[in-house]
Amino acid sequence: MENLDAVMYSNAKKKVRNIKGFYANLTSYITVIVTLLIINLATGPQYLWFLWPALGWGISLALHGITIFNLTPFLGEGWEQRKMQELMDKERNTKYNQ
Repeated sequence: MENLDAVMYSNAKKKVRNIKGFYANLTSYITVIVTLLIINLATGPQYLWFLWPALGWGISLALHGITIFNLTPFLGEGWEQRKMQELMDKERNTKYNQ
């Protein structure tokens, strides 16, 4: 029971560290993009070039969030184990049905 608690604690600690990293990335994104916006508007508001880094980093940030908060239905938590079990069952059924 103690071993299970240690594993659960370790997993929770890792998840909290990942969430914390995501929020640090989000904070950096907001700070840098707002700074770039201000620079862009101060130097040449005719062309809004700050949108390019905002879009690129924003896509990366969105993917990071999807991964951290487990919002992928097909590749989420436990997907690998389920897929491995499915493939093993399929192989087992193929061998026994020949």
